[in-house]
Parts: sequence; C-alpha cells; structure tokens
Amino acid sequence: MSPNGLDAKTFFECQGGITYNDFILLPGHIDFSLDEIALETNLTRNIKIKRPVVSTPMDTVTESKMAISMAMLGGIGIIHYNNTVEEQVKEVRRVKRFENGFITEPVVLGPNNTIKDVDNLKEMYGFSGIPITEDGTLNTKLVGIVTKRDIDFERDRTKKLKEVMTTQLVTAPARISLAEGNKILKESKKGKLPLIDKNGRLVSLMSRTDLLKNEDFPCASKNKDKQLLVGAALSTREEDKERLAELVKAGVDVIVIDSSQGDSIFQINTIKYIKKKYPHLDVIGGNVVTANQCKSLIDAGVDALRIGMGSGSICITQDTLAVGRSQGSAVYHTAKFSKEYANIPVVADGGISHIGHIVKALSLGASTVMMGGLLAGTSESPGEYFYEGGVRVKKYRGMASHEAMEKGGGKRYLSSEDRIKVAQGVTGTVVDKGSVTHLVQYLMQSLLHSLQELGYRSIQELCNGLYDGTLRFEARSQSAQIEGSVHNLYSFKEPHLGLLRGR
Repeated sequence: MSPNGLDAKTFFECQGGITYNDFILLPGHIDFSLDEIALETNLTRNIKIKRPVVSTPMDTVTESKMAISMAMLGGIGIIHYNNTVEEQVKEVRRVKRFENGFITEPVVLGPNNTIKDVDNLKEMYGFSGIPITEDGTLNTKLVGIVTKRDIDFERDRTKKLKEVMTTQLVTAPARISLAEGNKILKESKKGKLPLIDKNGRLVSLMSRTDLLKNEDFPCASKNKDKQLLVGAALSTREEDKERLAELVKAGVDVIVIDSSQGDSIFQINTIKYIKKKYPHLDVIGGNVVTANQCKSLIDAGVDALRIGMGSGSICITQDTLAVGRSQGSAVYHTAKFSKEYANIPVVADGGISHIGHIVKALSLGASTVMMGGLLAGTSESPGEYFYEGGVRVKKYRGMASHEAMEKGGGKRYLSSEDRIKVAQGVTGTVVDKGSVTHLVQYLMQSLLHSLQELGYRSIQELCNGLYDGTLRFEARSQSAQIEGSVHNLYSFKEPHLGLLRGR
C-alpha cells in the first residue's frame, strides 16, 4: 500500500465489489476558504443545477411539496408515477406554478373548530396562522383568520375559533402579483394576506415569512422562464406514452425512466420514442451498474444515467435475485465509461444514508446523488406522521414492496402483471427529520467542508482529481470503520439532529 494511498484506477480495478463504507478519501492541501467552493453540477448533459441533490421518484418521498423544496434549495425533485396520469400531472403543475411567497393550498379550519385543533396543526406543520372558512374547507367563503397572537394567552384550548378569530381582514384579489402582494403586506403590517376569488373563497395565501425567504434561496433551480425545475418518472409501458404527452404539456423539465434493470429493449425503445417525439426533453435512463448497460442506453440517446441496483435501504434485489452490484464499484465504473464514451453525467442512486456517502459518490464520478431514505420522514415527504413505540415516524416503502406494487409501483419491473409478484423491496418506518430545508442546507454545508478538506474548489475539480490520480483512496477494514465512527460511549447524541430540528 502506498504511503499516500492509491489512485482510483488502481484501487477499484484490482478489487471486488466496493461499497461506500469500504474506503476512505485521503486529505489534500487547503489554500482556499469555504465561500470559494462551487457546488454547481450537471444533472443531464443539458441541465445544470446549483446543488448536486435529487429526490427519488418514490411515493413516500417525492410529490410537489418535496419537489418544490428541492428546487428552491438548488437541487431537483422527481415526481413518482404510482398514481393516475391526472394526479402526476397535477403534482408537476404545482411545482411549475409555484412562486415563493404564495401558499397555493392553504390549510383551513371552520368556526366551530377549537384552539386545540390549531395546536395540532402547528405540531404537524409548524405554523399557526390558520384561515377560517364557513365550513372548514376551501369551498366556502373566508370568514376570519386565527394567528399566534389570538390564541397565545388563551388557557382554555377547547374554546371555539369563532370566539377568538380576527374577522377584520385585509384581503386581495386572487390574481395579484407577488410584488403587489408584498406591498400590501408591508403597508398593512400583517403576517398573512388571503387572496380570494369573486365569491369570497380563499384561493391562496401570501406569507410575510415566505416572502422574506426569497432572499434565502439564491440557488433555486429554474428554467429560462424563471419556473422551478421538476422531473417526473415514467415506465416503459405502452400506455405511459399518454402519461408522457400530458407531462410535457404540464412543462416537465426532465423524464426519469424508472426501471430496476434499465438495459432492456423496452427502455431502449422508450428512449428512442421520447427523443424523436420530444427532442427538447432530457431523459435520464436506468437503472444500470455496468459499462455494457451504459453503452446500450447512451446509444439509444439518454442525457444522463441513473446508477444503482439493490443498494437502497429498503431494496432487497441483491438478496432476492442475486443480481446487482456494490454501489461504490457501480458508480466508479459506470461514471468512468460514460465520461469517456460520450461525456454523459451519472446520478448515484441508492446507499446514501449520510453526508459521507454523498461525498464518496461524487468522488467516484457521479455528478449528482439521488436520495430516498435520507429524505423520507421529513415534513415535505408524502404521508402522515404517527407514533411507533413512542417515536414520531412516517411510512417509507420500496417501490418494489408488495404494498407499493399493489398500488401500481410494479410498473418499474418487467413482471408487474405476473399473478405471483416477487417483492424486491420492503415497507418500514423512518423517524421524523423535520423540514427538508434544514436537512439539505446542513448536508450542503457539510459537503463544502469535505471538499475543502480534500483540497478541491468544485465538484468539477473533484472529478478531475479522480481521473488525474491526485484524489487518493485507501481501503477501510472493519476495525477502521469502527474506529472512524462513534465508539466506546454509553450513549451519545448525533450533533446534526438538534440543528435540523431548530433546537
């Protein structure tokens, strides 16, 4: 073993399957500050994003709330397709129509709800400014609003909202611009501005807090029309051509062909169809783990590749079918081939459970990382929180779990119509992680520190170091892995958890 570690070619081409935990990156020379580091990267050959993070198209991870947050943070979300065409299109349109400062589907209550109901909503969503309509739905007239100042000193939490709500409201027409609404909020000194239609029904809500947040998202992923970027998943089935057409009408920016094994005639034909029918639309193909698979999809016309097979936390493909590849080896070999063959970016999908894995995926040639379990359990992920063993959790399931396949998730597998379905994933729960905004900001700040430790000013420089041999690798024994993690303590508290919860 070299005293300065090994270059990637020597390290990866002389060993068997390598996972992220099997190696460590050796430090470089620091001669720059954190604010000199750039995290911009290519999602596809034609789409750049400011942060190398993508949320996976799973029905317990990415719908419009997650996709909006990911785009605001500089990444991108991929809307799952375990739904009807209309439902998926609706989620894409919500992202494309989003403008920070507008709450397009506000949570409302009725006059006969209680202060306790507001408390419950604050616990669930983190806010307490609630519009009040005649019947507690968006179908009836707005009659009041309850804010923190209305209920803070009320001891009786069973008191009805009609007794405490503010009825003297400052409102505005539904089609008001962001600038006009901002002006009204400043002049009225209100925290919320309800936007109503001609019948007095609440259409959306403007929030002073959200308007202030515009300055907090300078890296938002947007197209030339200043709309947030969003992707959507698609199967290779013939009926999904109709889904594709509707997604294109909705303004989707990139399509991810969602398949557990991407090197198939079905995916190749789908890629060729998309590129011929919609040449402006970028396509991410996959999943693949070998150079031969990459070549098949690159020749068909893909703009990026999704790498990983059986490495996700809820995926059991490798155990069930004995097919797949260790994720570290998969990312290294596919990224190297794709760069040399056609300069196609790859997305590392699976096995990302903490910031170190993000760094390692990028160090192996990935341009972006796709995350599932790491984002599941955040307030922006689909599903409701519940308590399990006294811990607040959300459901998280693989798209190849029996539960997801019953709903339609089996479309990503060639055998989804089989009478006997073979599960390649499981259903479980993940702990409440708070807002994805705090989580991703924490991860990206950690990534900056890691690049500085390695001595690289950008993801592109890191990639150059991988291929010119200046980035050095060393194997980690099981003992080294234990040594490099928390050990020999009776108990401990992970330092980032308090930060994520805002404590």
